[in-house]
Amino acid sequence: MATTIATLPAPAEAAAGEEESAISKLPPASGGRWKRTKKGSPTAVAPINCLDDGCLMHIFSLLSPIPDRYTTALVCHRWRHLACHPRHWLRVERSIKCASRPGVFPDLKTAISAARPGDTILISAGGSHLASDIQIKKPLCLVGGGALPEDTILTCSRGSDSAIEFLSTCKVANLTVRAELGCCFLHRSGRLTVEGCVLQCEENPLDFLSFPIVSTAAPAAARARGADRVTVAETRIEGGAKAVLSCGTLTLQHVRAIYAPKAIFFWFEAVEK
Repeated sequence: MATTIATLPAPAEAAAGEEESAISKLPPASGGRWKRTKKGSPTAVAPINCLDDGCLMHIFSLLSPIPDRYTTALVCHRWRHLACHPRHWLRVERSIKCASRPGVFPDLKTAISAARPGDTILISAGGSHLASDIQIKKPLCLVGGGALPEDTILTCSRGSDSAIEFLSTCKVANLTVRAELGCCFLHRSGRLTVEGCVLQCEENPLDFLSFPIVSTAAPAAARARGADRVTVAETRIEGGAKAVLSCGTLTLQHVRAIYAPKAIFFWFEAVEK
């Protein structure tokens, strides 16, 4: 009696068959069309892209401005448009055409005046923005709009005490700040976080007025202990008498530095004694 032995498929053929079966059960993309990869295999659109703009904007509003919401703007044109919507950011654009749009301002000082506590201000890349003795008295986040901190430059003119004076909890990221004389940041109170920036002062200061960061935070009975703090991370410091000058009650702690040929990258904290 002849016995017929069934030929089993090779492991690779079996896996391919299961994959084709699984793909055939996937729901098609919106509109009933498939998108193909470079290899020609059909794949469905990512479920998150099936959401409407309102849902995506609400999701983006729950993300932290840096780095999450900033990173989402790099995914595609649609995500960039939604992540950079005026509902999420205030923007500083030097172009007159852009300044006529809602949520867009011609200079940083005007944007800070119009901002609400907790807003994020995105400063456009290219060229130099003037920043001299600008006071911030509400929680804000300032972010450079370029791929590198050198793409967005804030310039403090000679004769000014500082580029920006902080009297509230703020964060500054992805910016280059240049001070001809004086300091880049003057910290009065609150928690200041500087991340991924470049701070440039006079290479050979003639006096002791040139510092990247100056803190004058003093203890106050109305504020809880630890409310005043300066945190610096992955920030390049060039020139100046020293990286940070504390004229108040903060002391330098947890210092880490990486020496490069033309600059030093710093990580440190200035906290209460």
